[in-house]
Parts: sequence; structure tokens; C-alpha cells
Amino acid sequence: MLRRLLIVLLILAAALGIAFMAYPQPWYRSLDRVWMATRHLNQRVHYGLGYQLPGTPDLARLDARLAAAGLRRGSPIFVRIVKSELMLELWMKRGERFVHFASYPICYWSGRLGPKLKIGDHQAPEGFYTVSRAQLNPNSRWHRSFNLGFPNLYDRAHGRTGAYLMVHGGCSSIGCYAMTNGVIDELWDLLTAALDGGQARFAVQVFPFRLTKARLRAYADHRWAAFWRELQPGYALFERTHIPPEISLCEGKYAARPGDPAAASAPPLRRFCPASEPPAQS
Repeated sequence: MLRRLLIVLLILAAALGIAFMAYPQPWYRSLDRVWMATRHLNQRVHYGLGYQLPGTPDLARLDARLAAAGLRRGSPIFVRIVKSELMLELWMKRGERFVHFASYPICYWSGRLGPKLKIGDHQAPEGFYTVSRAQLNPNSRWHRSFNLGFPNLYDRAHGRTGAYLMVHGGCSSIGCYAMTNGVIDELWDLLTAALDGGQARFAVQVFPFRLTKARLRAYADHRWAAFWRELQPGYALFERTHIPPEISLCEGKYAARPGDPAAASAPPLRRFCPASEPPAQS
């Protein structure tokens, strides 16, 4: 216990120094930098020493956890990633709505808050993606992985380039989300069961932070503030309904409208403006 406490204190001290020296910015951004640098360093140290990452669910009790939540393998899933918290959330469908099943610590993602722009920038993507069976790789060099589908229709419309942006095992990244092998195994179990059960595609939403109005106000002068405001309606719709929203590309921007409670699969991103066309069938 004492050893772990010393490790955490050393990590915090190092992260404070790195964040404030390397990124002089308004105080709220400096605090975010400190938090993210601390979490990144904390995850890498725990992983390097062979410890399970703090906050990891009891992976050995998956069946018991599913039963306690009233869920089962094969239920449709929905994934949400919050970069600033180094957190991947897994939601599963129960009735017409999705319920939160588990939060998994991300071991590492590379880059800064903001979207991926081009090959080689080492940025982890942000935005709205869907994953089908064709995007799974059971024999990844990082144990197992699924491809987010970057660049999607929105990314291509904005000239963004890159490929093979994954959620995978291990704890290294040059633009991916590394989850450790144990966590990717549990995710793999549940996502393949969902696809086997008839879900053609599941949605993955990736945000820089939780897109509350207060948080967006704090970042109002940030380079990517306008992009994050585009993401906010999709974030808010799911927060309100617990049904993944239908996302489209409207005049070069993300648009969101309420999802179909009866649908199991996420519709692929397509071009339309919500006020002008009927809902997509999935």
C-alpha cells in the first residue's frame, strides 16, 4: 500500500511539472493538462509494474456482473470514449434503452485534445463512428483490435487522412486507444456476441471531455471549440434518452436527431439534413 502511494505521489509531482512547464495556458486548461498527464503516467507505471489499472472492473466475474445488471451476452452495445478521463464506457441495450454496464480505464492514447487531421500526426480521433464485423481484427499485433473507421464521411469531407485507427490491447499508441489485453478481451467477448446476435454495427462516440455547457464555455476560445459544439447535440441526445442518436453529415457539419428505440444497429453515417429527410432504416 505504501509503495503504491509513493508511486502515485511521484507521478503527480512529475505530471504537475510537465504540464505547467510545457503547456502555459489559461488555468482551467493547465488543470486539464495536469489531470491528463497524471492519468497517462499513472496508467503507464501501473501497466509497466504489472498491476491492473485502477478502476478496471472485475474481469473474472463478467457473467456475474451481467446478471446483476439484468443484461446478457448478445445484447446490442454502444461505446463512448472520453479522452480527458482516459475512459471507455460500454453501454448495453435493455428494453428500448441502453444502460451503462462498465467503464474501462484507457491505458494510453496519443496526441492532444482535438480531432485527428492527417497521417503521422499521432492524434487519436474524435467524432462519431460505427463498427461492423469487417472492422474486427482477432490477430492484431496488439492482441485484438477493432477499427474505428477513420476517416469517416465527415473526416473525408474535411480532408482528414489516416488509416487503421484502432481500439486495441497493450498500452502503446500512435493514434489509437490502448486498453490492455485483459480489457480488450472482455470488450471482444461482448461486442462479438452483439454482432453474432444480429447487431450489424455498433456506434462509437469519441469526445474530448464530457460536453456539458459549462465545459464548452470553459473552452470557448479553444482552436477546436466550434468542432466540439458540433459534437455536443449528439452527446446531449444520448445523455437525455439513452438511445444512440442518428448522426449525419449536413452541409459539412455533424447533425444529430433522436435514434430509433426499436433499432438494434447503428445506421452508417450518410449525408442528409435532419429537417429534410425521413429517418434511415437500419
